[in-house]
Amino acid sequence: MLITKSQVKYIQSLGHKKFRDTEGVFVVEGPKITGELLRAPNMRLRAAYGLREWIAALPKDGLPAFDKRVAGSLVGEHGIMEVAPAELHRLSALTTPNQVVAVFEKPVFPDPSLTTGLFLVLDGLQDPGNLGTIVRLADWFGVDGVLCSPDSADVFSPKAVQSTMGSVSRVPVWYEAIEPVMRSAAGMPVWAALLQGESLYGQTRIRRGFIVIGNESKGISPALQELAMHRITIPRIGEAESLNAAVAAGIVLSHLVG
Repeated sequence: MLITKSQVKYIQSLGHKKFRDTEGVFVVEGPKITGELLRAPNMRLRAAYGLREWIAALPKDGLPAFDKRVAGSLVGEHGIMEVAPAELHRLSALTTPNQVVAVFEKPVFPDPSLTTGLFLVLDGLQDPGNLGTIVRLADWFGVDGVLCSPDSADVFSPKAVQSTMGSVSRVPVWYEAIEPVMRSAAGMPVWAALLQGESLYGQTRIRRGFIVIGNESKGISPALQELAMHRITIPRIGEAESLNAAVAAGIVLSHLVG
């Protein structure tokens, strides 16, 4: 069955944040992440456009419930439509499309308990690849959620979603003014990753608090630095000026969380 111009236009529109927010959906590409999200209990498929070989490899049962009323002219019990390679290319944002393009509804999570959990805080993080990788790290280290300042990259942008490798279905990510959130969580320790501070190595392991990672070039804002109870740094041995934000987050989590 051929895809329509309206379907192509709709998928392409989801490359823009305002349309993702309006529709409450996001796009993923590739069999690995699509398969993982199909199996995630809190994910709901809106539509999937796949090559014949991808569809043939799907399990015969266990696919998620699907509401045909929101699928338009899509065919298939689960809202999965077979497309030719040329059609997939029209839908894909990748230079080389990878078997399937799917649209999922954004996951819904319970409100986090901000006085008992462990949270990563991203202050003005701009690169969607970094943000997606940090969400994946949060998943790996069992972090309870990721709080982003409103000017941070959108976790549901295509590049960020791909970088999460499916962790977007398991880690709550929300956007809110950081300072009021921290002030409302009285007693929660705040750790700030800075160029100047106490060495990260040898710090006591934690399972509660906020760990703040700053903007790639500007670092953590002065207002948030004032809220930090612990200023930590990754000791530099060589001459590099700085570390990639996602790399720094991974090092901090590996030495601080336990």
